[in-house]
Amino acid sequence: SIAGVNQKPQAHDASLKVKIEFEPVALSSFKTSADMAPSFEAFGSRVNFVAEGTVGSVSSEVFDISKIDEESFQILKQGLHKYLVLIIPNQQHLSPESQYNLTRRFDETLIAEATTVEQKDSGKLSYGHAKEFRHEKSVLKNDGRSVPSQPQVQILGQGTFNDLYPEVPVITLTHPTHLSTHKNVLTEEQLARGMTKFYRWHLDSALYELSPPVATTLLGIHVPAQSKRQTIIYDTENPTDADKTLESAQAATCFISGKNAYNLLSDEDKELCKRTVVVYAPHPYIFISKAKAVDDGLTLYSENKELALDSEEGIPSWEEGKIKKLPLVWTNPLTGENHLQVHGSCVWRLERHEAPVTSEKIKSGDAPVEVLKLEEARREVHRLLRPAIHPSYVLPHNWVKGDLVIFYNRGVLHTVTGQFQEGESRLMHQCNLASRVDPELTNLN
Repeated sequence: SIAGVNQKPQAHDASLKVKIEFEPVALSSFKTSADMAPSFEAFGSRVNFVAEGTVGSVSSEVFDISKIDEESFQILKQGLHKYLVLIIPNQQHLSPESQYNLTRRFDETLIAEATTVEQKDSGKLSYGHAKEFRHEKSVLKNDGRSVPSQPQVQILGQGTFNDLYPEVPVITLTHPTHLSTHKNVLTEEQLARGMTKFYRWHLDSALYELSPPVATTLLGIHVPAQSKRQTIIYDTENPTDADKTLESAQAATCFISGKNAYNLLSDEDKELCKRTVVVYAPHPYIFISKAKAVDDGLTLYSENKELALDSEEGIPSWEEGKIKKLPLVWTNPLTGENHLQVHGSCVWRLERHEAPVTSEKIKSGDAPVEVLKLEEARREVHRLLRPAIHPSYVLPHNWVKGDLVIFYNRGVLHTVTGQFQEGESRLMHQCNLASRVDPELTNLN
């Protein structure tokens, strides 16, 4: 059993003088491989909030990291854009309100907005997926529920919990696994041997009407011990191929760097990608709800299982003006580096233009010179992304109780892995907020 989740104002000792220290993930922490590309750069960093005269990261029992001064926050923000994934230990007492406030600070377009209950309810500061996240036809409908006192924070995990939230006496959570969404699933024998698959490589975003969040925060409140290991396989037909397997702790969250994904491309493909707009399907998570994922979780099989766009049995009514059209390459505004960023499961079509697709180019409505429709678009996205998920380039985060992971949602892709047996449990809080502006391609070099 675990204690009730802290939903009171966060404890904070403002007298503590805290310094932020980064411990970057070393290249040796990634799976070694003889064919590792010279362009690959290790990413991710542990972050310690060290109080003067102490060792290690200060606990959330006494210090609220959402209230750090602006100078310190800018150091943290710079670190996020540089390292892309930050791991802050000892945060198990972080309240949903503080997690929301911290997440909000990473997006300048949200900082000036008020946080009254009325505005929360109206969606002015909405969770990255908005209300459609829970639509009865959505592929995401079973992935969690909102914290009653802070609806922008989602409750994720596995198992049944009692009396954690005053408004919800009992809550039952289901960890998403490949068993429900992949075309080819592992056998009972393989599962018993600790094999698993990437669930779905993605970025956090509604990808319809709302702009992608800048950052996502993910808090491990109650997590299994790291002693239980798993083997992630990439190909059900070759489950023991060493170049298509990755070891991690049970239910690790895996990340790839969009910067590495871009740098792994040939010069020709880099230019091609800079000229490409990704058009996402209307209500994409409903549109794809019956389609099945390919083995490595990068995209979906095209078997005409998508819901109809114009019938009562299909997706809800939609508007052309709310369809998301985003560049395939996003420029990190603080580093100036390009990232290959695309949600391969939600792509509807790719539009190629004669020149790089700046925000002005996308807004102009100019006709593309080439259009790749659904099946071809999925194949192309898979071709472009597949090198980036080589086992040597994936960062698995093996959860420890109290870990707060902050990732730059516009610079990485991530995926759930693993499955739990009956009686095993996990509890997490996740927050991301729809931005007011879309990501842009600004580095045309």
